Amino acid sequence: MGVDIRVEGLTKSFGRQVIWENVSLTLPKGEISVLLGPSGTGKSVFLKHLVGLLRPDRGHVFIEGKDVPNVSERHLYEIRKMFGVLFQDGALFGSMTIYDNVAFPLREHTKKGESEIKRIVMEKLELTGLLGAETKLPGEISGGMRKRAGLARALVLDPQILLFDEPDSGLDPVRTAYLNQLIVDLNAQIEATMLIVTHDVNTARTVPDNIGLLYRRHLAMFGPREMLLSSQEPVVRQFLNARRQGPIGMAEEKDAAELEAEREEGEEIPPLPPIPPQIGPSSGQPRRTQRPAGQWLKENGVTPPPGSFTGEAGYGEAAAPTAPPATTQAATTERQGREREGGAVTLLSRPRRAATEDTEPAPTKRAPAKKTAAGKTTAKKTTAKKASPRKSSSSEGDS
Repeated sequence: MGVDIRVEGLTKSFGRQVIWENVSLTLPKGEISVLLGPSGTGKSVFLKHLVGLLRPDRGHVFIEGKDVPNVSERHLYEIRKMFGVLFQDGALFGSMTIYDNVAFPLREHTKKGESEIKRIVMEKLELTGLLGAETKLPGEISGGMRKRAGLARALVLDPQILLFDEPDSGLDPVRTAYLNQLIVDLNAQIEATMLIVTHDVNTARTVPDNIGLLYRRHLAMFGPREMLLSSQEPVVRQFLNARRQGPIGMAEEKDAAELEAEREEGEEIPPLPPIPPQIGPSSGQPRRTQRPAGQWLKENGVTPPPGSFTGEAGYGEAAAPTAPPATTQAATTERQGREREGGAVTLLSRPRRAATEDTEPAPTKRAPAKKTAAGKTTAKKTTAKKASPRKSSSSEGDS
C-alpha cells in the first residue's frame, strides 16, 4: 500500500541558475502520477529531492509526517527503504548477472538467507517477464530487458513508493506499450504510489491518474488526468500536440517578439486532441484508484475535446477497462503465451471471422446477343445483382 507525498514550496537552484521555485503538490496514496515538461526543466532533479539525494534551497517534502530534507541521516536511511527507483538506463552493475543485480538490495539492506532471497528474486523476475534471463549479464540482453531488470530490482524490497525516471527512453513504441501495461498491472497488484517522469505524450495521456507539467521554473499545473488533458492553457495545448506553435521555444520559453510573429503569420496552436481511454489492468478489472471515465469533467462542468473517450463504456459512467478482443458468434478468442525477449509476456491473438460461403462478387450477367434488321449484333445489358460487402477471411485475422 502506498503513502501520500506532500511537497510544499520546494525551491532549488544551482548557483545563480534557478531550476524551479515554490513547487507544491500532493502525490495521492496508491495512485499513478506523471510529471511532464520540456527538457531541462528539472524533472529528474525533482525526483532526487523526493528520495533525499538532493536538498532544496527551501521547502518541504513530507512522507508519513517526516520532512525529508530535515531528518537525520538515520531516519533518511529508513525513509529511503520505502522507495523503489527505476533509473533512465536501468543502472545495472555490468559485471553482475541479472539475478545478482536484482538480489543486491536484499543482500545490502536485509538479513535474509539465500533461500529466501532466491524466492523473492525469482518472484520479481517472473512478475517482470524475465524468467530464464537470470544468468545473463546486462550487456547480453536488450534495452527493454534491462529496463525490466531495473524494475525487478526496484520491487524486491516491496516499496510503498515507486519512481520512474524516463522509463521509456531508448525504447521503441511497442516495448514502451508493454512497459506501460506492466506499470498499470503493478499498481493494481501492489497499490504503490507511483511517479513517472517522461517526455512520452502517449504515456502521459493513457497511463496516469494525475498529471503535472513543469514549465518556466515552476509547476504550471498538477491534478487529475482529465483536468490537464482538457486544459486550454497554451503551454499544455502545445506540449500535448507536439507543435512548434506556442510559448515553448527551442531553448526555453519564446520571447514576446517570437509569439507576435507567429500570430501575425496566422500560426495558431491546434485544439486539444481527444482524451483517449485510460489503460486498465490486464485482468479487465479497474484499479482501486482508477476514476470513472469523465468523472472530473462532469463534476467540474468541463466539456471534453471532440472525440474523447472513444471506446469508453458510457462516458462518465464507467472506468475504461482494458478492451478485450472483439468476438463474433462464429469465432473464439485464443490466448497464446509467447516469450518476448526471454520473458513470459502474453499476447492475445486477434479473433478470426468465419469466412462466408460466398465471398466473391456475383458475375455480371449478359443476355444473349440479338441481331437487328441491319444485321448488326447488339447485346442487351442487364443490371448485375449487387454483391454483399466482402468480409475478412479467417486468414486475415482482423476484427
